[in-house]
Amino acid sequence: MTILRRAFADLSVGQVHYAACGDPQAPAVLLLHQSPRSWAEYRDVLPLIGARCHAIAMDTAGFGDSADGGVPASIAQWARVACELLDALHIGRVDVVGHHTGGVIALELAAAFPERVRSLVLSSTPYTDEAFRRARAQRPPIDEVAPSEDGSHLAALWQRRQGFYPPGRPDLLEAFVRDALKVGYRVEEGHRAVASYRMEDRIGRVTQPALIMRATDDPFAAPHAQELQHHLPQARIVDIEGGMVPLPDQMPDAFARAVLDFLSTRP
Repeated sequence: MTILRRAFADLSVGQVHYAACGDPQAPAVLLLHQSPRSWAEYRDVLPLIGARCHAIAMDTAGFGDSADGGVPASIAQWARVACELLDALHIGRVDVVGHHTGGVIALELAAAFPERVRSLVLSSTPYTDEAFRRARAQRPPIDEVAPSEDGSHLAALWQRRQGFYPPGRPDLLEAFVRDALKVGYRVEEGHRAVASYRMEDRIGRVTQPALIMRATDDPFAAPHAQELQHHLPQARIVDIEGGMVPLPDQMPDAFARAVLDFLSTRP
């Protein structure tokens, strides 16, 4: 049985929370979550990857139980903090897995600290260029809802996401709402950071082996897979049929299998 352990690391932003599974001497895999989730998005994935690797899921700075240090939110800042965690854990090189926002952070981590990243798994990751930024600016907030005295904003938060989650899985929406409430008024912060990230200026620096994981029923990210591959010619695409926005906790076995299959074939 693979034991999951949780801990905090003292980094530049304050205490950053992470969970880990597996042998610390095994090759390390860092898992980065979507917004406004937390490490718990990978709760069921960690022991599966941890059976073969040292699997670590961190709370992005300002999310879950991690401090943000009062530093403005940005993809570059979150990648720097992720690299600080690697330093604190004495991990030289790592395979990085990111889902949605986590995929954007993973790409920046590979671009900014190429010597630290062996390979990338980009799950449901958007390609954020000028067209993406224009389109995002014209749409309403993704998760932000106005607070109400009667608590109806909690139902509104649930309903915002319900159509992108599988029917019959209220547990997945409950997990999302718990994490969103923990973030509070900053619930939209991750989406704004993604929307302002100039991926077109950074992606050319990424030369590591890469896997693009496409959840076929995720309308936000599935259409970006081909465009990502165009800019990452070394990457291949794998489809997770029926996968939706909460892919890691919706289909942990399929998610972990795709990651491990990729890691077993990379140089």
